[in-house]
Amino acid sequence: MAERARPPLPDSVLLQVLALLPLRDRLRAARVCRRWQQLAQDRAVWTHVDLSPHRITRRTLWHLVRHRLPDSLCTLRMRGTPRSLGKQRLLSPALLAALRKHCPQLHRLCLTETDLRHVPYESIPSSVTTLELNLCDIPDAWFCVSPLVPPPQVQHLAIHSIPTFSDHHLLDISSQNHLKTLSLCGTYRITDMGIQAAAPHLEELERLILRHCIIGDAAMVFIGRHMKQLRYLEISNAYFLTNRGLVSIATLEHLETLCLDLYDLVSLGTVIALLQVLPRLNHLKLGGTCFEDEVLRKIQENFPHCAISHTP
Repeated sequence: MAERARPPLPDSVLLQVLALLPLRDRLRAARVCRRWQQLAQDRAVWTHVDLSPHRITRRTLWHLVRHRLPDSLCTLRMRGTPRSLGKQRLLSPALLAALRKHCPQLHRLCLTETDLRHVPYESIPSSVTTLELNLCDIPDAWFCVSPLVPPPQVQHLAIHSIPTFSDHHLLDISSQNHLKTLSLCGTYRITDMGIQAAAPHLEELERLILRHCIIGDAAMVFIGRHMKQLRYLEISNAYFLTNRGLVSIATLEHLETLCLDLYDLVSLGTVIALLQVLPRLNHLKLGGTCFEDEVLRKIQENFPHCAISHTP
């Protein structure tokens, strides 16, 4: 007896599958049949677009902006070429203006290895609230915007592996935007003085990640003094942090998650003292110094409301 033909998948399911495919596979799917062509061009498939696996040219990006990317686009990831010249540069003010016009709902822009030396910060579409920069080239005054020009409305900023990002960059961006999230990774030019200057402008910050930054006790004092709305705090590779600095964040009464790398200058007793005074802390992740499992088990028993984990 011949098997019954399986009913075709509904369009709603196929749209979800197509949306998960890499860019090239989405374009290839449009060649299968007319039905797939219509589905591959549906707005839902192009809500989140990741171009970062490919080093596309500016010409290709112009084509995508004009003919492919819909007005419902929410997330766009791109990879450029660092220290590029002329037409090799991926972005330009004109291209970003076209992106702002054609994709008014774009709220997350992620750039990797992109040369931004000739692209003013104010060219970033005003709809973008999340900006992620990884291995990008930025000039000294990139975040400095004229008072006559409204700055981008960035609320969530991630700077990863950009050694030129320094204290004055941090002050410029924090004084212009009401940041909710700040993630700095591999920005070794950020110092205690930079945190001190920017902290009064970061009072609405809810999530702070500092990895491989040259900070110590003074930075922690100003974090505890000004960033009272923090719910998530991660401090890693802070080799100069001592008990005095760690005690300073006891004022963060809204803190729910704390990730710390502990070294010889910080005692476990100070960490326990923090657990006693931070009422909303429900996740503590410790790294760096090795602790005996029995010690961590006893701490967990004394603070059952907080999940404690350790990574050597």
